[in-house]
Amino acid sequence: MNAKIYTREGAESGSVTLPETVFGVAWNQDLVHEVVVGMQANARAGTANTKDRSEVRGGGRKPWKQKGTGRARHGSRRSPIWTGGGVTFGPRSEKDFSVKINKKVRVKALATVLSKKFVDQEIIFVDSLKMDEPKTKEVKAVIAALAKLAGHESLATKRKNAAVVILAERDLATEKSFRNFGNIEVIQAKDVNPVDLLTYKYVVVADAKSSVEVLENRIAPVATKSN
Repeated sequence: MNAKIYTREGAESGSVTLPETVFGVAWNQDLVHEVVVGMQANARAGTANTKDRSEVRGGGRKPWKQKGTGRARHGSRRSPIWTGGGVTFGPRSEKDFSVKINKKVRVKALATVLSKKFVDQEIIFVDSLKMDEPKTKEVKAVIAALAKLAGHESLATKRKNAAVVILAERDLATEKSFRNFGNIEVIQAKDVNPVDLLTYKYVVVADAKSSVEVLENRIAPVATKSN
């Protein structure tokens, strides 16, 4: 199972062998949905909070006497039916949205999405994107060159969620070079996850052989144990 590797100018420079455990997994929609929804739930801050009638200010005394005024009976200005009163059944910050995701399931979902992206020809393997210093102009030229490859034309025109760039290791110059692109995210191979992959249309794998090796080391051991 091989894939072409391209230079930053868009020319072929060789090939990379792709492990079946990472790029040859059958699509499993239910599995991916379970993991993605779980990860999104775990990412929720859960900080939305409203005050009930015991927490709002005021209402220390009865607004008016019980009888004789001709108005409805009220015991406190803190009542939810009063402006400035407490909120009934509003969000409370003590709610925990987190869910448990088994390691094997999470890893298999990652391999499943990578395999789907590969089958759909939405992964571009590049030999190197290393920059000596942050240069937005240089990476813009790289994106334009890769967009000329057959089937990847929208890489340069898609205004939102165009691509996620995977690096084998941390490279601040490269990360800063892409920082001015709001439609591109840069992430390390050790941190890539199904949510990032599905959020963006294309996946640009820089330092192809090293990045694939990192992904294989993440997925293969777990996949082997589950078999």
